[in-house]
Amino acid sequence: MPLDDLFAGLWARRVRVILLALLFLGAGATTVLLWPRSYVAEATVAPAETTGIATSTLLSATPTIGGLLDPRPTGNFAIYLGALRSVEAARALAAETPILDELTTWRTASPRGEIRALLGLRQAADLDDLRSWLERNLGVTQNLGAVTWTISLAHPERDQALALLEHLHGFAEAKVRADLEELARRRVAALEDRLNREPDLYIRQSLYELLAQSQRAGVVAAADEAVAARLVSAPSVGIRPSLPNRPLLLLLLLVAAPLASLALVAAGVLLRRARRPPPFGALPEPAE
Repeated sequence: MPLDDLFAGLWARRVRVILLALLFLGAGATTVLLWPRSYVAEATVAPAETTGIATSTLLSATPTIGGLLDPRPTGNFAIYLGALRSVEAARALAAETPILDELTTWRTASPRGEIRALLGLRQAADLDDLRSWLERNLGVTQNLGAVTWTISLAHPERDQALALLEHLHGFAEAKVRADLEELARRRVAALEDRLNREPDLYIRQSLYELLAQSQRAGVVAAADEAVAARLVSAPSVGIRPSLPNRPLLLLLLLVAAPLASLALVAAGVLLRRARRPPPFGALPEPAE
């Protein structure tokens, strides 16, 4: 179909295009304005360096091409990030906060509660539901060009968003610290046992050096303020809810609604032209 005919068809149906665009705008704006908003608690952290037994590899402050292509965290900081969404983190939140009761309340609220009851689905939230909620609402973003990371958590209640983020950070840091202390304790016990059985003087000297290093690592892990993630900016939450971003969504809707209406009307014009029978006396198209 020639473009001139397509544009002519669109112009002839311009009222339909405008009505469809207004319909899309109204439906989309209503959905955006009625969508429940959440507060976002954020904290800025950076990988922490301690002793050799507990070293977190720092990302370069001025990343090269290789750093940009491979921005993965390593060391204890990677363990810290993994612990934020672990089963142990969900279990700690369930034991120390009322998040499971809140999830159950959301699941049983109307109309979801009536639909779940009608389908015979489980109403009470469990640890799997809590982990799924963490996957959806917990964000970890690397700040390119710096060694810092931003951890964010969305929740409908402002105080609860801040409390949950503080609990998660404290749990992940405590887990890394406990693992390092346990590792140092086992190394010290193994080295002391070997020293008690080793008669060779030169080997005993090397074992004493390893023992001193492991003891130092245990002391640093127990005394240092941060062994995995050092807080650059303490957890904080905005005064007003910020999720979803209504101004941005409405701006995108202003662009998407007219384009969608144009596409639908253009598709209708093309389908109408395709279904129209050829004029009388026209030669059929040659077969390929």
